[in-house]
Amino acid sequence: MRVRAYLVVFLGFVFLLTEGCAVSTNPVSGRRRLYGYSWAEERRIGREADRQIVAQYGLYDDPELAAYVDSLGQVILAHSHLRRPNTPKEFRETPFVFRVLDSPVVNAFALPGGYVYVTRGLLAHLNSEAQLAVVLGHEIGHVAARHASQRAFELQLGQLALLGGAVLGQEVLGLPGDDVLQLGSLVAQLLFLKYSRDDERESDRLGVEYAVRAGYDAAEAAAFFHSLKRLSEQSGARLPSFLSTHPDPGEREQTIRALAARWTQEVGPATRMNRPPYYARIEGIVLGEDPRQGYVADGAFYHPTLRFWFPVPADYQVINQPSQVLLVEKAQQAVLVLTLSSEASAAEASEKWTAQEGLTVLDRGSERVNGLPAVYVVAEGQTSEGETVRVLRYFIEHEGRVYSLAGYAPATQYDRYQSVFLQVMRGFAPLQDPARLHVQPVKLVIRPAKRTAPFRALLPALPEAFTPEAVAIMNQVELDAIVQAGTPLKLPRR
Repeated sequence: MRVRAYLVVFLGFVFLLTEGCAVSTNPVSGRRRLYGYSWAEERRIGREADRQIVAQYGLYDDPELAAYVDSLGQVILAHSHLRRPNTPKEFRETPFVFRVLDSPVVNAFALPGGYVYVTRGLLAHLNSEAQLAVVLGHEIGHVAARHASQRAFELQLGQLALLGGAVLGQEVLGLPGDDVLQLGSLVAQLLFLKYSRDDERESDRLGVEYAVRAGYDAAEAAAFFHSLKRLSEQSGARLPSFLSTHPDPGEREQTIRALAARWTQEVGPATRMNRPPYYARIEGIVLGEDPRQGYVADGAFYHPTLRFWFPVPADYQVINQPSQVLLVEKAQQAVLVLTLSSEASAAEASEKWTAQEGLTVLDRGSERVNGLPAVYVVAEGQTSEGETVRVLRYFIEHEGRVYSLAGYAPATQYDRYQSVFLQVMRGFAPLQDPARLHVQPVKLVIRPAKRTAPFRALLPALPEAFTPEAVAIMNQVELDAIVQAGTPLKLPRR
């Protein structure tokens, strides 16, 4: 969801490519052309952006699964243009990193310089190692063809600015960014730099080629793209993130099969699917949101792992992320932000914050919040457009950590929101309810069909928020399709 709070104002459009254009080689075509930045700059950008991506979204906590995805990625990479003998050394020696992000969204993307990401949501919707090989090949293709650098050059040429995420006073006031929610402007620009349809089609061709060269049956991926089409239809024709700039999934389903046939004819038999080992790797993966990382229930936000809770006011939307929790007012005139401070005490955290230039302290003091030591500060600062923002910020100590709860509103609107801010901040408390503390996520289990029957007839009672259609899509079957006895089924179980 987009957060367009009145108080959140961009500095303006920010250019990513401050170092000008570069004439360089395309590893796929072998031709030289103008790019937005050099390959060395792409690697630097990727390193910087990777740190922000990991901090913002978090890595899925399964070292074996992470190693498996990275290992397969390296195999596919070995068959790409970036590893061929006639490819310039700077490309051949660029290391690649493949990461699994802790997100239920069906998504995969790549950053310049060799950083490829897949989500646990995507992995749960794939049915074989062959399908994952094509997805990883597709993202490697974006990096190899230098699509981001091409698009950046074209934007520069047209004197258009890339979307920035910088906010005046973000470091002073602590305001979250708009769409990117505290992603640095560099990452924001990379994620909002849309590839063209031609870029996506080229990456499809490269992904299939790389997978076939590695011995995988790339035609397997067609079924996955059919599932993506069903996902888009289920969400009211809104495409999942993985499809946001891609060709129509129905078109891709047919194209993938044709590309696989063509490359198999050129390269030779490619029959590896590896479904059983793939299922063995993803069994137990978390499905949907993980309540152990925080969840909303009965008008409150609970965090079982960090053992705290606080009330959520009516008409506020909760956006829970690894680095912060945001509560956005319905009219988007106010926002509350919960973060962790790096200071050792609430007093130290408040002193460091109030010592910044551009911040005018109106009031400060100390109190105990549900038995926890706390320091509060009321301050004002200005945005780039001269708008005065008033902030109420509580620093609260709990189990060796210092939590910052900050409420922001335009100074002229602050009085109407102060009581709500105080309700949340003074409601922050240790979590002691065993039922809340021991909540468990829904996980993927794989069980053989006990009999031959329509898929819907084989479904057990499903956890809340999981519909039969959603489970069918995850299994890449239709609800009324006949499933043979013994066929492995991916099922959600709490």
